[in-house]
Formats: sequence, structure tokens, C-alpha cells
Amino acid sequence: MHAFTGLISHYGYLGLALLVLVEGFGVPAPGETAIILASGLAGHGRLNIVFVGLVAFAAAVTGDSIGYWIGRSGGRRLVLRFGRYVRLTEERLERMERFMARRGPIVVAAARFVEGLRQLNGVVAGVTGMPWRRFVVFNAVGAALWVGVWTSAGYFVGDHINAIRDALGQFEWYAVGGIAAAVAGWLLLRYARHRR
Repeated sequence: MHAFTGLISHYGYLGLALLVLVEGFGVPAPGETAIILASGLAGHGRLNIVFVGLVAFAAAVTGDSIGYWIGRSGGRRLVLRFGRYVRLTEERLERMERFMARRGPIVVAAARFVEGLRQLNGVVAGVTGMPWRRFVVFNAVGAALWVGVWTSAGYFVGDHINAIRDALGQFEWYAVGGIAAAVAGWLLLRYARHRR
């Protein structure tokens, strides 16, 4: 945490942009934490909160767009070639493509708030062939909401945001588990109906 605080304190908007940008195309960087730290610095008068929000938004959208083009240009070939090692077959990829064709916009906007999905959001959209314009629109909506939440929290809650974030982070995996259970239940229900 001290390293990131130093990065944001020393490089300001550039450090913020770098961390949020690389997180967007799959690098496990603390983009969310960077936004919180930069917003906290803005709350103490060291940065401008409007610029923090604009820089974070632009970096988030750009990073996911890079991820999208990585996935679009070569991701499907890599998945088909190496996916079997992680049980991702061509049939499963085709199901994922159908799912993204129906629910992709919601997934792209909501993934911004889920650790792990946030980093792979653009890559998955590119691999599954989501249309570029649709991706950009819903990616921007998700990024605007995500940046808005964390800049506001960092700015208004200030020094206490890390304790609050850690407390909320304990429940993140319960939410992911609940969503996974709901999806599994829905798939089992569809399978049962198909068998009938």
C-alpha cells in the first residue's frame, strides 16, 4: 500500500493513469485503490478531484479498449489452442459467445465492479466477438459508474476509506459465489427442461 501511495503522491495523475490503464487489459494492478488514494489526496487539497475523475475514466476506458483489441486480434486463436488446459473447449467458447451476444452489455458494465472480471472484461468481449461500438458504450457506462463511486468515496470518506473497503471486500466473494450459484441453478433448470 505504501508503494502505491508513494506512486500516486509522487507522480500524481500520471501514476493514477498508469495503474488504472494497465489493470484494464489484464495486468493485476490496483486501479481501484489508485483511484481511492488519488481521491483522498484530492480531499486533502493535493490533487483536483475533477481531474482525478477524468483521468481515471479515460484510463479505464482506454485500458479496456486495449484489452478488447488484444482479445479480438488473437485471443480466440489462443483460447482454441491452449484452452483445453483450463477446460475451455471450443463448445464452451461458443456458449460463452452466445451468452455475450445476449447479455454482453450488462456483463461489460457490471464487470467493472468485480475483481478479476474487471481486469479481463475487455479481453473477454474481444475474444467473444462483441461489436466494438456496443462494447465502447457499455464499457464507458461501467467506467463512469465505477470511477464515480470510488472517487466520491475516496474524496468524502478520505482516510477511513481503506477500512471501509476492506470491510466491503469481505463480502465480495459471497456476492460472486451467489451469482455463480444463481447461474449454475439457471443452467441446471435449462438442462432439465431440455431433457424433458
